[in-house]
Amino acid sequence: MSRDRQDVGGVWYGHWDAEQLEVEPNRFIALLDEQSGAITGTITEPDSEEAGGVLRAVVGGQRSGSSVAWMKQYDGSGRLAHAVRYTGAVNADATEIRGRWQLEGFSGGFTMTRETFSEAELEEAEELILPLLQP
Repeated sequence: MSRDRQDVGGVWYGHWDAEQLEVEPNRFIALLDEQSGAITGTITEPDSEEAGGVLRAVVGGQRSGSSVAWMKQYDGSGRLAHAVRYTGAVNADATEIRGRWQLEGFSGGFTMTRETFSEAELEEAEELILPLLQP
């Protein structure tokens, strides 16, 4: 069974900006899971309007080939509780997603990146770590 090279499951670091000048750009961390093209996950970002505040959201959507689309629903634990629609494309080695976000009256762009490791790199790291963990 071959692994889908464009699977978006994992940890992503991103940023978004808005076309509207009154909306400050922000950064985020996304933890995504993908099963047969269905995307679920969470996004956490600093609240730029509330010192020390954190905004949390859940994600639900789809990936078909390189195209991705999901809704980010803020959970209301911070000051936001609305939904934002994201559409974009994942690159061939699944290390970057670029696209657009939109909600009523507002829109902008986003970029997400992540590191990936080959199976050989992971095995090598495991070989280095396992002896350190043994008593």
